[in-house]
Amino acid sequence: MSTPPRHWYPLAGGPTHDAAAILGQRPTPVDPLSGPKIALGGRLVLMDDAFQVLPDAVLYIAKGRIVAAQPRADPPPSGFESTPVTATHGTVFPGFIELHNHLAYNALPLWSPVPRLYQDRGQWPTHPDYRRLISGPMTVIGEHRDDAGRPALLAPLVRYVECKCLLGGCTTSQGIMLNSNAGVQRFFRGILRNVEHTAQPDLSDADARIADVDARDARKFLARLAKEHSCFLLHLSEGITRAGQATSTARKHFLALEVAPDQWALNDTFAGIHAAGLLPEDFDVLHRHGGSMVWSPLSNLLLYGDTARVDAARAARVPIGLGSDWSPSGSKNLLGEMKVAWLYSHHVLHDFFAPRDIVAMVTRDAAAILKWQSALGTLEAGKHADLCVIDGADGDPYDALIHARETQVRLVMIEGVARYGRTTLMHALHADGEALQVGGQPRTLFLRDDDGDPDVAAVPLSTATRALVQALHTLPALARALEAPGVPHAARLLLDAVRRPTWSLALDEIRDDGVDMRPRLPYERPGDFTGPRILMAKATSPPLSSLLGSIELDPLTVADDPAFLARIAAEPNVPPAIRDGLAQLY
Repeated sequence: MSTPPRHWYPLAGGPTHDAAAILGQRPTPVDPLSGPKIALGGRLVLMDDAFQVLPDAVLYIAKGRIVAAQPRADPPPSGFESTPVTATHGTVFPGFIELHNHLAYNALPLWSPVPRLYQDRGQWPTHPDYRRLISGPMTVIGEHRDDAGRPALLAPLVRYVECKCLLGGCTTSQGIMLNSNAGVQRFFRGILRNVEHTAQPDLSDADARIADVDARDARKFLARLAKEHSCFLLHLSEGITRAGQATSTARKHFLALEVAPDQWALNDTFAGIHAAGLLPEDFDVLHRHGGSMVWSPLSNLLLYGDTARVDAARAARVPIGLGSDWSPSGSKNLLGEMKVAWLYSHHVLHDFFAPRDIVAMVTRDAAAILKWQSALGTLEAGKHADLCVIDGADGDPYDALIHARETQVRLVMIEGVARYGRTTLMHALHADGEALQVGGQPRTLFLRDDDGDPDVAAVPLSTATRALVQALHTLPALARALEAPGVPHAARLLLDAVRRPTWSLALDEIRDDGVDMRPRLPYERPGDFTGPRILMAKATSPPLSSLLGSIELDPLTVADDPAFLARIAAEPNVPPAIRDGLAQLY
């Protein structure tokens, strides 16, 4: 949550609405600048340079910022003398920062089982099931319109996938990009922080897309990197270089970044997502140029049976962040991805990373990759009050977080506003909202945001869930409606765009919209570009209405999806120790 000027383009077009009026709530804005002071008691895991843990402490918050984190026995800061301490009965961590997630796809269930073992990103989208289970359903959801021609499922989808992140303790993720019929693009601004559009001066915007012309020319790509002041999150080397291989298709995508002998299209703004095809010497190159990487272990294991050489990356002093990728081939949330990262470290790398290292990847290290270390990532005075609280205050706190189930998440706060948590704790923080059950336990979501998109503000999670369940059950009928004749003439579309811009999902992995999420530099000959090409449906392909069937909405949590762990256990590409170990962690 932030406080930019109050202007936006509503998802459905038309006049701007007032979110409070839509919900019939009091007109007082949800504004950390005017909200009450907060004091939270519990065990504090600061994640500062000294990795301090304060066993019995209080976190003082005002105007969306941390004022102090100190032992309970110390006198309160000035101005907090009369502020009651709200007991969390838990352990408080900085909010989790996710550096890789295609949020728009997170209503889809796990692709199970993955059809075969793949070598690189160019292979698995060619399988027929990809169009039937992933690209086809998302095309229908993104293009479905109501009788007035407005996007019918965009607001429910945004509401659902953001709540899915919150229930796993995530406070920041990659955002959802929208396209309009007027040719305009923008990022959706919702409850979560969006690394690509923060609207706050001390949180610089990251970039995760690059124009085609720059992505396909090494020197233009290097020049574009030189202009970046924060962070460039780009997919890199998506695939595996197997043991004994000198190189691979995935690794060639990295080697193509060498624009001249020992001159690389890399710098300290570059963060390579996946980087799974890199060899140890490649991480040395990445380090010399100041680059970092984002690790998505479950997605890599499901598709390729292996993941990035993160031990070599750490040995080369390359900073590492974490991301769950998307629900078709990844964890439901960042809490789950931390479990997979720890299991891989424990069973494959023989405890190369301690639990504290994994927690750092989603807090202080992620903030540093984004150049946000002075504003987020730790519980220190002056920083934004983003946090996650889990049950209990005994034992090693980092190990406790790795082993925490989703039902043990007690509170998630963004900018000093309680957004999700145990009902009694949310009530104590004056954040009464929508009731829900997680693993059979009562929870509350507080989703009101007067600065957010008004169309989403009008959609409770329960309504969003029903709309998506219905849509996914009737995909063939919705596809037939899209395929029906009578598409408006281009002039009519242009007139509609002038009168009432409407928005749809920018489905980066499906449509070619002039930007790429990865460099596509020639690596063997001038016309042979790296990276997978967008797979456009051919005229000879069967229509979606004949291909799609009913599919299930992916549940918000593993706690409410008994089939998830069974599906992971049946995945042939995932090492048995990780398949079995994941079930034990839930």
